[in-house]
Amino acid sequence: MHDRYPGRIGRCDAAGVTELVFGQPRGGIFQMAYIVEDLGAAIDYWVHDLGVGPWFRLDGFDGGDDAVHRGEKYTATVDLAMAFAGHMQIELIQPNDDEPSVYKETIEARGYGFHHFGVASDDVEAGIAELESKGYVLAFKASVPTGGHVAYMDGGPDQPGFLELCAATPAFEELFGSFHRASVGWDGSDPVRPFG
Repeated sequence: MHDRYPGRIGRCDAAGVTELVFGQPRGGIFQMAYIVEDLGAAIDYWVHDLGVGPWFRLDGFDGGDDAVHRGEKYTATVDLAMAFAGHMQIELIQPNDDEPSVYKETIEARGYGFHHFGVASDDVEAGIAELESKGYVLAFKASVPTGGHVAYMDGGPDQPGFLELCAATPAFEELFGSFHRASVGWDGSDPVRPFG
């Protein structure tokens, strides 16, 4: 089968499905994420100045009991929100503490702003191995509510941000598909909603 998306990370699923339910390529970028100082103010900006919404908010995300940052147990928490701008998901992340994290690293190195590209992966472990073979380093790995793991890969200081591998589970597609459907024709009502 000809690969419509050269450079994809990880594998296409067994059925050969190359697109996610919200229109982005499997193994390609589906998300751009930003670290923000004030999540509420950041959401207001995206809603009122950019017309993006509705936002689905999750407070106190801790990565689960198996979360690891740079080889050590991860203890930080963040509040986050997600919305779609067309077929691209935007994630806003507000760190809640000064615990070591990939978020604190970014703030210390560059300040608030762009943090990572999210890539939907059918096999996160294979994606980690593939990126490690290219010189990336696993910086953070955590369980997520949609099943499986996310892994933040560090390509070094010359890269614009981390590359996050997200397990493209059926629950991932169901949840993010519902976020995308809510954005289509959104009239500005109920701009902040519960995550799940």
